[in-house]
Amino acid sequence: MFSYNQPQSNTGDFLKKLFFGKNILSRLILINTIVYLLVNLVGVVTGLFSDGGAVFNPLAKALSLPSNLSALASKPWTLFTYMFLQENFFHLLFNMVMLYFGGMIFQEYLNQKKLLWTYLIGGLFGGLFFVIAFNNFPAFTSNNNINIAMGASASVLAIIIAISTYVPDFTVHLFLFGKLKLKYLAIIFIIIDVVSIQSGNSGGHIAHLGGALWGFIYAFSLKKGSDYYRVFDSFTLPKFTWNKKDAKFSTKRPASGKPMTDDEYNSRRAASQEEIDKILDKISKSGYSSLTKKEKEMLFKTSNKK
Repeated sequence: MFSYNQPQSNTGDFLKKLFFGKNILSRLILINTIVYLLVNLVGVVTGLFSDGGAVFNPLAKALSLPSNLSALASKPWTLFTYMFLQENFFHLLFNMVMLYFGGMIFQEYLNQKKLLWTYLIGGLFGGLFFVIAFNNFPAFTSNNNINIAMGASASVLAIIIAISTYVPDFTVHLFLFGKLKLKYLAIIFIIIDVVSIQSGNSGGHIAHLGGALWGFIYAFSLKKGSDYYRVFDSFTLPKFTWNKKDAKFSTKRPASGKPMTDDEYNSRRAASQEEIDKILDKISKSGYSSLTKKEKEMLFKTSNKK
């Protein structure tokens, strides 16, 4: 939908980084995709054992958020699981495209932890808006027993509105529309959801507004100097590695005698840079004296190469 300058890479490398990159954004996209595949697999199996009548997917039912308070009380986890559950492929595709581009811009100015908490709390706000609306507004209470919410849209909109509030003049390039500042894009999204509440997806648009509200509240307070996510500072994100041990950066020829390919070289160099970044971060927090002997040696060797 929108883009900005990025290093060029082939499709295989892009998909690998998209789903298996060592960052929160890739993990969120991967989780949403895995949940979608699992739900559809269960749906296929369930359909095969049905008698041809309408069958509701049991896994989708277990993960989707009900508006009915009694049903919600019986499965409170759905306030979180619904934000990883997509209705169909195009629902998944649209949400993940929006999450990717919104998340990429978000990470340029804020960090991965903030991205994760904005996604989760934005989705929680969206879910609460949905439940509250369908239990208080007369237009919705008549259908309260059958309405459910699913999808990452509220979480995604929280991220987009948050970064639009934080850097409102950031310019994106919209297909067919050209350049547009983030603040105007955010306003367009909000207007679309407000005027669409009376459409067939009322619950979804109400949830979007809940996520958008959290994104605005958080980014506005952050610009004023208050970071609500500080209460999560003690929470340590898991290390996103697929191998037991990252390769050290070395330009030495492999034991096979064959020279390294560009991909192998870049992979080792990226792994080494990641370790150096961790060491520098440790110095900024605890000082040089806090480094281990091994960390000091690595820092010394790296500085001598430059």
